[in-house]
Amino acid sequence: MTGNGTAAWTLRGARVLVTGASRGLGAALAAGLAERGATLALVARDVTGLAAVAEPLGASTYPADLAGRAVEELIPRVARDGPIDVLVNNAGLDLTGALVDVEPARLRELIAVNLVAPMLLSRAVIPVMLAQRRGHIMNVSSIAGTNALPGLAAYSTSKAGLSHFTASLRAELKGTPITTTLAEIGPVDSAMMVSLRGYEPTRRALARLAALHLAVDLTPETVVAALIDAIATRRRHVRLPHRNAMFPWAAEAPRAVTEWLLTGVDAR
Repeated sequence: MTGNGTAAWTLRGARVLVTGASRGLGAALAAGLAERGATLALVARDVTGLAAVAEPLGASTYPADLAGRAVEELIPRVARDGPIDVLVNNAGLDLTGALVDVEPARLRELIAVNLVAPMLLSRAVIPVMLAQRRGHIMNVSSIAGTNALPGLAAYSTSKAGLSHFTASLRAELKGTPITTTLAEIGPVDSAMMVSLRGYEPTRRALARLAALHLAVDLTPETVVAALIDAIATRRRHVRLPHRNAMFPWAAEAPRAVTEWLLTGVDAR
């Protein structure tokens, strides 16, 4: 489902800003976008890792800690060097364990990176995209935001907030040249899965879902291909794995009904 009412556009020459690009899914996404001819602006707080990813891709780098005040300065820094055609809010922290055992500082950091940073970056990039009459914002959320597993209270809450923020942002941007994608991704074969399974209650919950054929570890290649296709076609949603799509679909249903009820209402 595209749902944004816009035709596909070429990624060749488009300038794409990707956060969390120094490793994992962000690094793989950067490589895939480069293969499609995109010009890359990459962000991460790991300066060394970021440089290692960027150099072979010919990408520009903007080291920043998205949990701090640097997030408010990032879009102006990037925009000074050229247009921002696509913003991919991919940076995220994982946090597994009993809520009472988590330090308050780690809770604040997780919410800052997973939820507040995408909101602030979107807020800053919208005027830039409106001025250039084009733009796309992708928020990489998680299926964890649509269900509740032990040990994931903070992480799931941050992703649920990001998913709802994306839907609300889409409503605000209706009628503008800016489109959005909400990517709700299940477990990816990565270091994060080691962290998830390191907490026994979470491991048991994931094992039960796997036994019911409702949980499967995705490959980074599968996810990257779906994300790039969504950017190129401006799809509203990416939901992987497909067997779990019922969870985000059910969470989206009230938003979709509200959007239908507001048909014809000027959002701006």
